[in-house]
Amino acid sequence: MVEFMAAVAEQIKKNLGDTLNAFGGHEVAWREVGAYVFSQAVISTLYLALFLGAYLVVIGLVRLVVGKRNVKSPMFRHGRSGLRYLAGLGALLIILAQFGAGVEFLKAASRAGLLALSFYVAWLVSRRLTTETLRRNQLDASIQQLAGNVLSVVMATFAVVTILAQFGFDLLSIVAGLGIVGIAVGFAAQSTLSNFIAGITLLIERPFRIGDWVTINGQDGKVVKIALRTTWLRTRDNIFTMIPNDSVASSEIVNYSAEGATRLNIPVGIAYKESAKAARDIIMPVLLAHPEVLQSPGMEPRVVLKNLGDSSVDLEVKIWITPDNLDVQPGIMAEVLEQIKETLDEAGIEIPFPHLQLFVDEAKGLKPLFESLYPEIRPDRPVERE
Repeated sequence: MVEFMAAVAEQIKKNLGDTLNAFGGHEVAWREVGAYVFSQAVISTLYLALFLGAYLVVIGLVRLVVGKRNVKSPMFRHGRSGLRYLAGLGALLIILAQFGAGVEFLKAASRAGLLALSFYVAWLVSRRLTTETLRRNQLDASIQQLAGNVLSVVMATFAVVTILAQFGFDLLSIVAGLGIVGIAVGFAAQSTLSNFIAGITLLIERPFRIGDWVTINGQDGKVVKIALRTTWLRTRDNIFTMIPNDSVASSEIVNYSAEGATRLNIPVGIAYKESAKAARDIIMPVLLAHPEVLQSPGMEPRVVLKNLGDSSVDLEVKIWITPDNLDVQPGIMAEVLEQIKETLDEAGIEIPFPHLQLFVDEAKGLKPLFESLYPEIRPDRPVERE
């Protein structure tokens, strides 16, 4: 095994040596290369330790100044992230200088790093101001999300272009290239652009908002996110569904939360021999006692006679629930229906099931057979069969 590993190492060394010889044109001195790499790794580690120690000292002093109460504030976290970034940038620049990077490149890299930090700070401030302004004007979360996404894209684009300019890239060429690439991407990604435009349309027209319960393309769910390309729904089974905005904008949308409280209709059947009024008097206390059923004026629970069915008198229980309870709507309906059945059973009111009545008229040929099998049944009387 040892001889095999030694052979593998020798082969790798030979292959690397041949490759470097091909590029450099002279024999590789592996001892010198190893010593150089080891010394540079040690020096780089020392530099990293130096910057890490400086960062820890500064953070410790800041903690003492601001106090323990303010350490968890967003301002302190952002400041700590900025110090980490500056420490990492300084360590990167000094390591690049150690490996022979030119002065002009180091200046460009330092300017690019500071500009990136400046754009990040500007993005944080702009996002905070935009969010506060939209909240002050009482705009909903979907518009805030749209403004935040657009702001992030614009700031990121300007940051990339400005940083590339520090390394000698021509801004006009970059912008022209982006325009050409944009046209090409537009033809290649028509579906994505269509979803993007549809997402902006949805956020402007607002057929639904974040937190609403909707039905889109036959899919029920709660709107948890309206992105620029897709709309995210969460079902009652905690399953997330992402629907393309183009499909959302062109489909029928049912919004259960747009007008506040929602009415639930629960069918209940009783036998024809039972009284609909008696059943209503028994069911109403169940509805009035349920904690999730609204009792507000105009939204009182009711029991109405809906239909005279083939086997039952069909009643309909109408109750109202708040938009917050749409998450548990099936559970509320199940609880109410179970309590109604228990109450009807206790009162002796029959809940029928489908049955068939057979009438035998003038069937004289069947009389001997019926008399032999069912002596107690006469052909001129109806026979009930379940």
